Amino acid sequence: MLLALAKVRKTHVTQLVRMINSTYNQVNRNLAILENEKIIKTEKLGYLRIVELNVENPKTMLLLKALELLDKPISNS
Repeated sequence: MLLALAKVRKTHVTQLVRMINSTYNQVNRNLAILENEKIIKTEKLGYLRIVELNVENPKTMLLLKALELLDKPISNS
C-alpha cells in the first residue's frame, strides 16, 4: 500500500483499493494504523476520502527507503 501511495502521492481510498487489488475493509484497517502513526494524512472531499503520504514525518521517509531497499535485487558481488 505504501509503495502504491509513493507512486501517486495522493489518491482516494477507492482508487487505492483498486491499485493494490484489495478490499475496502482491509485497506481501511491499514489506513487507520498508518494515520495513527502519522505516516499518512486523510481529508474528506465530498463523499471521497483522500489519502496522502505525510512526507514531513521522518517515519514515512524511513519506511519508503526501507521498502525501496527491499525491492532491489540482491547482487552477488
